[in-house]
Amino acid sequence: MQTSPKILLIDETHKILSDKLARKGYLIDIFPQYTYEDVLENICKYDCIIVRSKVQIDKNIIDRALNLKCIARTGAGMDAIDIEYAKSKNIICLNSPEGNRDAVGEHTLGLLLALFNKINFADRDVREGLWQREENRGLEIKGKTIGIIGYGNMGRAFAQRLQGFECEIIAYDKYKKGFSDSFVKEVSLKELFEQTDILSLHVPLTDETNRMVNTDFINSFSKPFYILNTSRGKVVCLHDLIEAMQHGKIKGCGLDVLEIENYNQQIHIDDKQKQDIEQLYQMKNTVFTPHVAGWTVESYYKLADYLADKIISVLG
Repeated sequence: MQTSPKILLIDETHKILSDKLARKGYLIDIFPQYTYEDVLENICKYDCIIVRSKVQIDKNIIDRALNLKCIARTGAGMDAIDIEYAKSKNIICLNSPEGNRDAVGEHTLGLLLALFNKINFADRDVREGLWQREENRGLEIKGKTIGIIGYGNMGRAFAQRLQGFECEIIAYDKYKKGFSDSFVKEVSLKELFEQTDILSLHVPLTDETNRMVNTDFINSFSKPFYILNTSRGKVVCLHDLIEAMQHGKIKGCGLDVLEIENYNQQIHIDDKQKQDIEQLYQMKNTVFTPHVAGWTVESYYKLADYLADKIISVLG
């Protein structure tokens, strides 16, 4: 007699995920308090583990996962999972970028609008009784060229939401070809460097993209530009970003993610890194949000819903 698949859920997620899996007859253990050591000790019991980012699913855990058929992440980024090693063990890795692509597309547009119209500073001024119209004069998106790097779920969602602004939208993706559509024109990286006024990053964090946006990369652009990052903080070298902003090569930035996030809570941060962050925070041509681009009420449900269907398709 075949036993029901056992699933370990170690992070908070919308209950639609566990409800759907339970309706299939799967056995689900929900332990959001589990640490790395707990997972290491117990992973051998399970056919599937569902994670976010709290625990790194590395080779040690995968080697202990004798019955594991899939690793599922509630979200898009997979940098907390050793995907290649999992594949070598015939373990399928799943995520659910369809669940928060709409949220990321809207949030990226929001960052751009806030940056161009100085909304955060204008709001602060008004609250302080200041009515500074000239100091808060904005810019228009119309007529600008927006370059997107990474044309997956998130990049395409952003391009969709730019329709109606009468701007030129171009995109480069190293791993995709032939994706020009009604929203975007596919270009080479060289063409993107030449044409871009506003750069938006929508790439995963990998060895290849880690600190991809450094001084050499920034200086490859033909003209000064604005930058938006809703992907991963470590894609952008913070120190090089600040230097480029000081020299006018980068005219402003909208950042949902940072190389070092929530730095007041970080133990392993040196004085130079802290100085860089505080310097960036003082710059007026910036807008920040705390890694919430994909973090809406709707995406909380959709991320879990899409992932449940994918797990069911693997476990049967």
